[in-house]
Amino acid sequence: MSLTIAAIKNAKSADKPKRLYDERGLYLEIAPNGGRWWRFKYRFDGKEKRLSFGVFPDVGLKEAREARDETRKLVAQGIDPSIQRKAEKCLRVETGQNTLEVIAREWFEKQKPGWSEVHAKNVIERLQNNVFPWLGKQPIVDIRAKDLLGVLRRMEARGAIETAHRTRGICGAIFRYAIATGRAERDIAADLRDALPPVKSQHLAAVVEPSRVAELMREIESYQGTLPVRCALRLAPLVFVRPGELRTARWTDIDLEAAEWRYVVSKTQTPHIVPLSRQAIAILRELHPLTGNREYVFPSARSPRRPMSNNAILSALRRCGIPRDEMSGHGFRAMARTILDEVLGFRPDIIEHQLAHAVRDPLGRAYNRTAHIKERREMMQGWANYLDRLRKGPSSK
Repeated sequence: MSLTIAAIKNAKSADKPKRLYDERGLYLEIAPNGGRWWRFKYRFDGKEKRLSFGVFPDVGLKEAREARDETRKLVAQGIDPSIQRKAEKCLRVETGQNTLEVIAREWFEKQKPGWSEVHAKNVIERLQNNVFPWLGKQPIVDIRAKDLLGVLRRMEARGAIETAHRTRGICGAIFRYAIATGRAERDIAADLRDALPPVKSQHLAAVVEPSRVAELMREIESYQGTLPVRCALRLAPLVFVRPGELRTARWTDIDLEAAEWRYVVSKTQTPHIVPLSRQAIAILRELHPLTGNREYVFPSARSPRRPMSNNAILSALRRCGIPRDEMSGHGFRAMARTILDEVLGFRPDIIEHQLAHAVRDPLGRAYNRTAHIKERREMMQGWANYLDRLRKGPSSK
């Protein structure tokens, strides 16, 4: 006799588990504590087995019967529903562990030791801000090219074309890592190579006319901000390193007696030497009593344990009245390269060495960091003296 809802509701629990049978292997088991579980009894390969369909009333009589009928079809097809359920559970667990975010963070941790601090921060922030909120929880095998394109289009819509291109590249590396570790079959980011508009190349603003450089040096000298920012701004044209390398400079890398700053170039991960002119040493000695007991030469105003922010020097330039379209933090490199070559007549290969660009000998071998160090010392001192002469010369105003 088939079960009814009324019979189920009126059934009382007993000291031992009690069963109310429906039809074709389905029954309701009532526990001594009153709990009611749907069970299905079947035979497979000559063995009697049982499967649970859930708890009444969460699973009603109609739903339990539908589950029974679907399960009986599997048995008829030669499929053991118990084994299939375990396989599906394992797949759900595996899929949940192989979301884009899980794999991306795993990839990131493996790559991070070989990156600079700045690059690592940029990579993880691009993922956290632009990818994880929309695709992070999805199993990586379920993500399609159109899904990733939707994420990139959001960046494109706000004008961040270069960021969109870089994010596509990061995602491509993650998919290739997933393929290598057996958790994906193809790199969908590769399908989007031509889906975004090209990045318009922009030349970073730089002052290269000596007369304007003279004004620039006087404007920098007049800056009245905090001592760390003031020293960083004055040191920037003297050493013409990349802005990120200047703001993250560490005292342990600077030898004031030897007049050298030795560090690893963030862009190429190669060792580099910056000979320090007398003027650069004077600036560093002025700052040393304030920050010399800390890790960073130019610490953040908010936290001494962190380096100066990306925008500190840019903001200082603007406070000096120097327009955005005239000079950037990176522009000191272009300024030095142009004037050292065209005005002061230093050899281009010496200049390139000091800019930490890849320079090779006639046999195609990369020069080491000490190459032409004597000539570079002379050039750096000559450059500092030249900037001093410009700064102290008659004002053009």
